[in-house]
Amino acid sequence: MDVKVTEKDNREYLVSISGRFNTDNAYLVDSELSKIIAKADTITIDFDKLEYISSAGLRVLLTNQKRMKNPISIINASDDVYEIFEITGFSDIVNISRKE
Repeated sequence: MDVKVTEKDNREYLVSISGRFNTDNAYLVDSELSKIIAKADTITIDFDKLEYISSAGLRVLLTNQKRMKNPISIINASDDVYEIFEITGFSDIVNISRKE
């Protein structure tokens, strides 16, 4: 798994996650989000290269969403990842869009 954080504009961050987001590495994403959450107005997470997300990954996103004033946005989700968000109801908690 790889996590890359880029500040797009003042207080706007893009977090790119690739590989498998699961129990073994969820702490990496949590750590990166924790570093920027206090100073971010908006966070967009790019799932373009994400292959899989487990319940541990979903928990990290939910925990950090609760700390944000604005909704976290997820872009470029594969059909499989998008379906996980739909089935679990997480699509009602975060803004998520499919990969085109």
